[in-house]
Amino acid sequence: MIDVGLIEDDAPARKMLSEWISQTNNFRCVGDYGSAETALKQLPSAKPNVVLVDIKLPEMNGTECVRRLKYLLPTTQCVMLTVYEDSNHIFEALAAGASGYLLKDTPLDEVLSAVENVFNGGAPMSSNIARRVVQFFQQSQAETSEDERLSPRESEVLNLLARGYLYKEIAESLGIRLRTVNTYVYRIYEKLHVRSRSQAVAKYANIPGRFPNKTE
Repeated sequence: MIDVGLIEDDAPARKMLSEWISQTNNFRCVGDYGSAETALKQLPSAKPNVVLVDIKLPEMNGTECVRRLKYLLPTTQCVMLTVYEDSNHIFEALAAGASGYLLKDTPLDEVLSAVENVFNGGAPMSSNIARRVVQFFQQSQAETSEDERLSPRESEVLNLLARGYLYKEIAESLGIRLRTVNTYVYRIYEKLHVRSRSQAVAKYANIPGRFPNKTE
């Protein structure tokens, strides 16, 4: 038997879902709550295996509720059940300790499958949520890989470009020929797929903390 808690401020939706859970084999709703504050007071004594949490709640939001629940009930798995599908809400909830993320248009039988999945160690997500997560990490990896293709010397040259150095100043600073600087700049443009100094700097500047201010 999987004990399930439910935090949802929409009373009719909460009632429907709690009844559906309790009427299904292998699942039992051990508490349903209309606010995070009430849930945080009562859920620890109920000790559910899984909690379904809405993000938009009357006062404390669902993400903060999950953060506190994970402190009170470390082994309880939390799954967001919400209408929000933007990246900010997704990653804030996962960072807070949620193990799954479902949209409210998910069919009820799939919600229960997700509850069983997370209970058994899975991380269930609606398909388009999973796609957003994958796309985020693919994009991050692509940006990281693009940076890693620059050699240490190329990175030095681009760093100085971004700090406002002229080609001649870069040559003097690094102890290389002006012609060599031109070669490095050409390679940098080629690797970053840009056509100008400003484009290269803008692309490279997406990496936090890359450029200190120019010092005399």
